[in-house]
Amino acid sequence: QVQLVESGGGLVQAGGSLRLSCAASGTIFSINIMGWYRQAPGKQRELVAAITSGGSTNYADSVKGRFTISRDNANNTGYLQMNNLKPEDTAVYYCNADVFSRRWSAPIRYWGQGTQVTVLS
Repeated sequence: QVQLVESGGGLVQAGGSLRLSCAASGTIFSINIMGWYRQAPGKQRELVAAITSGGSTNYADSVKGRFTISRDNANNTGYLQMNNLKPEDTAVYYCNADVFSRRWSAPIRYWGQGTQVTVLS
């Protein structure tokens, strides 16, 4: 079993910054893709950013140039640095990870419990 624990959410003024962390623990051989999603009230969950084990990244157009995704493979931890935050970034942010529990097993996608980010105008 694998657990993902997010931290770093909170309340911030527009233009401010936050850094989210996602720590994976449990039976982990390796992690392929790690990603961050968000869900605002009344809206569908959407991809914010993703990063492969090799460091290739992908961002939603709405956050390009403001958010940076990174990871520490040795510690199975992912990060999302969010700068120049806007009120429309307000949402619950979830991390996920595609985890190989053993060398020859199929990857399983796990999700964190979510962390609230609120940006005041």
